[in-house]
Amino acid sequence: VQLQASGGGLVQAGGSLRLSCAYSGLSFRTYVMGWFRQAPGKEREFVAAISQSSTRTLYADSVQGRFSISRDNAKNTVYLQMDSLKPEDTAVYSCAATPAGFSTTYVAKSDVYTGWGQGTQVTVSS
Repeated sequence: VQLQASGGGLVQAGGSLRLSCAYSGLSFRTYVMGWFRQAPGKEREFVAAISQSSTRTLYADSVQGRFSISRDNAKNTVYLQMDSLKPEDTAVYSCAATPAGFSTTYVAKSDVYTGWGQGTQVTVSS
């Protein structure tokens, strides 16, 4: 599994960004996909996850209502639309994949993900 995130950048508070994560390999549609972020000096934290068929999603409380995860299985790509960005959203955002079934019990846990991509920096200025 190879993953490559892109779309990060510098944006003012209240602005929007759309992150993309391109998957290289077979069977993208069999993976649950997740987004995580890590701010300087902090531990990596869960942001959002989406099931294989896009029927189920899960969001961290801190981004609920502002971020939206989606995927295009024909393009082997998962997206993270980020609106109403806040300075506290500043972090390196990474995408990850797991072949496990979608369960809210564990899709927010980074250790269930078997493939990780390089992150993309998101900086939100106040």
